[in-house]
Amino acid sequence: MGFSDTLKELLDQGLQVSREIASKAGEKAQEWGGKGLEASRDFAIKAGARVQEAGEKGVLMLEIKQLEGQAKKLMGRLGVEVYNAFEKGAPVLNAGDPEISAILKEVSAVKEAIETRERELAGKK
Repeated sequence: MGFSDTLKELLDQGLQVSREIASKAGEKAQEWGGKGLEASRDFAIKAGARVQEAGEKGVLMLEIKQLEGQAKKLMGRLGVEVYNAFEKGAPVLNAGDPEISAILKEVSAVKEAIETRERELAGKK
């Protein structure tokens, strides 16, 4: 075997080793890329779920605030009815009086709605 044959053989071996290294590197790159893509997908799903959960909590908190405002308005109406009754000379008020009873029912319904939303909100924490 001459010098040129030996050189050709060495170059062929080098080329073969280079191909193997390139192939292994390509496989690793695909493996890492696949893992990266999967990790990114998992992160996006988890982040989306957390954003949705935060949005649901925000909606519940807003509903609670609105219901509390509604309750305050009802209490104001109740105060007006009581004042008007006393202005008309009623010595005693009764929860069974039609005007008072209607407002008390509304207050009770709003209170129940607030408690329901608060339980839902507590369940999401």
